[in-house]
Amino acid sequence: MENLIALLVAAPLLGAAVLLCGGRRLDKAGHWLGTLFAAASFGIGVALFADMLGRGADDRTVHQRLFSWIPVEGFQADVAFQLDQLSMTFVLLITGVGTLIHIYSIGYMEHDERRRRFFGYLNLFLAAMLLLVLADNYLLLYVGWEGVGLASYLLIGFWQHKPSAATAAKKAFLVNRVGDMGLSIAIMIMFTTFGTFAFGPVFGAVDGTSEGTLTAIALMLLLAACGKSAQVPLQSWLGDAMEGPTPVSALIHAATMVTAGVYLITRSGAVFDAAPDAQTAVVVVGAVTLLFGAIVGCAKDDIKKALAGSTMSQIGYMILAAGLGPIGYVFAIMHLVTHGFFKAGLFLGAGSVMHGMNDEVDMRKYGGLRKYMPITFVTFGLGYLAIIGFPGLSGFWSKDKIIEAAFAKGGTEGWILGGVALLGAAITAFYMTRVMLLTFFGEKRWQPAPDADAVPSAEPAAEHRAGQLPHPHESPKTMTLPMIVLAFGSVFAGGLFSINEAFVKWLEPVTSFEHGNPPLGAGAITASTVVVLLIGVGLAYVQYGRKPVPVVAPRGSWLTRAARRDLLQDDFNHVVLVRGGEHLTRSLVYVDHSLVDGVVNGTAASVGGLSGRLRKLQNGYARSYAVSMFGGTAILIAATLLMRAV
Repeated sequence: MENLIALLVAAPLLGAAVLLCGGRRLDKAGHWLGTLFAAASFGIGVALFADMLGRGADDRTVHQRLFSWIPVEGFQADVAFQLDQLSMTFVLLITGVGTLIHIYSIGYMEHDERRRRFFGYLNLFLAAMLLLVLADNYLLLYVGWEGVGLASYLLIGFWQHKPSAATAAKKAFLVNRVGDMGLSIAIMIMFTTFGTFAFGPVFGAVDGTSEGTLTAIALMLLLAACGKSAQVPLQSWLGDAMEGPTPVSALIHAATMVTAGVYLITRSGAVFDAAPDAQTAVVVVGAVTLLFGAIVGCAKDDIKKALAGSTMSQIGYMILAAGLGPIGYVFAIMHLVTHGFFKAGLFLGAGSVMHGMNDEVDMRKYGGLRKYMPITFVTFGLGYLAIIGFPGLSGFWSKDKIIEAAFAKGGTEGWILGGVALLGAAITAFYMTRVMLLTFFGEKRWQPAPDADAVPSAEPAAEHRAGQLPHPHESPKTMTLPMIVLAFGSVFAGGLFSINEAFVKWLEPVTSFEHGNPPLGAGAITASTVVVLLIGVGLAYVQYGRKPVPVVAPRGSWLTRAARRDLLQDDFNHVVLVRGGEHLTRSLVYVDHSLVDGVVNGTAASVGGLSGRLRKLQNGYARSYAVSMFGGTAILIAATLLMRAV
């Protein structure tokens, strides 16, 4: 069965090649071909999963080496795959959710003239993401890492006729390049330290390596994770990336790409466990980001950007858990999987709402849609209950375990981290209840679609709807069926994972696991989580459910205004990075002209001036030469007499 591992990557990669190189002759069937290749990869993944279940817990890691990529003396880079419990978890998530989103896209992109190319990009993304999680060494992982960045750039900017989409794609690409530098530097340090970048030899040599070196490697890996997973300080691209088609938001920015950083840290757990300072940095990044994203999500009226803030916050929970070490690795991945179900479902639900509302994204112009879109309402509602941690649903099981692990850190640090995680749960309940109330409850606040000539439309077909009132209706079955499947995952996945600690036992051989001992006790933490959930829901209902919602957002407090501008993250980047870079460039130019060129030009001028003065001694007159010879002789005689006298 291990010979099938390469086919996991090959199937969507072949699909991308066929769709992107096949030309217009495939326009009519390209979407079906793309979906077929994604489904084939999922089928192979299921077969490999079934085979893995038939093996013993310690005999589930298999390798497949294809060829030697760079075979030179002292440097061996292989194209080889490693399939274990961790990578298998990602394979099933990527291909399963990816196939559902392909099916959804058949209906969502029905009127797009470039639909074939869109499905080609989706296949390319699946291939790159699978390569990332299946690689058995960091160099091959880096290839997949960069492939994911390329595919996300193409998908975010797919509607390039919109300047905002083109700008968002470039922003995502550039911000991710900063993080990618961290991964490349980490790989260089690994090779100079260990002589290899394969997972096994690197992790096996950790014990004999200095803590300073391991800390440097781990911090560079953290920088890479911050870029891909939109964590502070490299989080600014995620909100803008919502300019891409909604299936892109669901696939890349909810279920797969943004989880690559969590995978990288968890896979590199042996390095982080030996570098406690780097682990602390991971915990701090996760804690800050989960509050940052939650606060931003509270103030967004754009339904997709509100969900983007939520994604940032939930990934913060995962990074926080990964930073806790063996007591948190399993729960980070468990929340990653449950989040893949309910957040993908929420994004697809948002796309369904937009589909029935003339592509309107402002929630203040929705209202009362539960009557017109019952399937969307139910599936979105189940995803909402899952993400806020409603008892019994998937998010409850995974998020509650992360909060327990945070408290189990112990000491003052444990109380701070646990408090931050509880506060994040309360804010999550608030902003997600706000989304539900503004979208599906209250009075309808619909307005005519904007002029397509004045405001470029997100969807080509929408240009025929300009000036018309929305006529909300349920989406076609190709869109609702994936939403229903994801809703089932949102409800049942967490509970299934928690039966007899099934998920813990599944991942423990790869990630290791330690039971934490939270000071409050698991029951008290669960009760506290439910209480803060109810507080968040209650506050949202008081503010948005008991009184009419204005179509135009009020000015709000200073915090609200800052959150609408993403807590001034772009302003900070402009002042610190853009203007700072400009001042640094001007300073370097000044130093170059004044110091570097000044020394060179000054030396040249001094030599020229000295040679000009010396040249005057060679005037061609014999009397001048005689005088100089007489003077030299007199000096030599005087020096000789002086030396004898001494």
